[in-house]
Amino acid sequence: MHVVTDLVGYDPPAGGTVVTIGAYDGVHLGHVAVLRLVRDLAAARGLEAVCLTFDRHPAEVVRPDTAPKLLTTLEQKLELLDATGFVDTSCVLTFDEVRSREPAEEFVREVLVNGLGAHLVVVGADFHFGYHRHGNVKLLEQMGGELGFETLGLGLVPVEGDATAMAYSSTRIRDLLGGGDVAGAARLLGKPPRPYELRGAVEPGDKRGRELGFPTANVAVPDRICLPGDGIYAGTFVDESGDERGCAISLGRRPTFYEHADASLLEAFVLDFDGDLYGQVVKVRFVDRIRGEERFDSVEALVAQIGRDVEAVRAVLASERS
Repeated sequence: MHVVTDLVGYDPPAGGTVVTIGAYDGVHLGHVAVLRLVRDLAAARGLEAVCLTFDRHPAEVVRPDTAPKLLTTLEQKLELLDATGFVDTSCVLTFDEVRSREPAEEFVREVLVNGLGAHLVVVGADFHFGYHRHGNVKLLEQMGGELGFETLGLGLVPVEGDATAMAYSSTRIRDLLGGGDVAGAARLLGKPPRPYELRGAVEPGDKRGRELGFPTANVAVPDRICLPGDGIYAGTFVDESGDERGCAISLGRRPTFYEHADASLLEAFVLDFDGDLYGQVVKVRFVDRIRGEERFDSVEALVAQIGRDVEAVRAVLASERS
């Protein structure tokens, strides 16, 4: 997959493109279904498949106080788009104050037509874009008639086998994660289920885990990334060399030791490992929830529970492998 971060100097393919536009946060199964359709349409017409996305969620600029937390970093998103095998080119537009004030008509002419050579634009039926969200599917259809491209507006993709007709959406996945249902989120992220993944550098902590007999890697996750609900989880830990090991994950504010904490801390106890991870940028993948976060009356009670948690994690991971 070719990645374009600046349309200046980019020459769109002579035959033209099918372009889909969106945040594509999480690249979940609904997104994959759309990308598969884009690929099929492009192949049938002899065009290239292009995914037009942004370097940040547009809401971070236009309504920062209510912007959703992200399911993926830009790096993760591009990796996942590439892994679908459906995208020839991903174009990453910088979304800043200038872009947020761009008239919808200018976006269509300069980005879609002149920049990407769009012959067909595929978006959600409720897609809005441009200054004050003036642009929509109707405007795309009108301008397409003038400028030589077609528009296809799609409804949300329903979850396969769901009798309630629930649709795949990044919002639904965030809700599941917030409730600790990482297994449910994984089923919407991929098929087979793709565990939710957080990335960050391992930083020095207060070494309390080592004092308790369970040394942990403290992983610093960017503030803009969505965290699952506080609790204890079974998961896996991938270091910089690519080695993946089972781990017990603690995500929370450690109420046994601290009455108040400003933010949740991600700690991973890597099973059957005794090495130095400091400074590594690692991946932590959530498989299933073991329990919620609790406050214990004594350190001894906490240590005993951690031991039980680790055994529960081993059982969950063994079940996943079988």
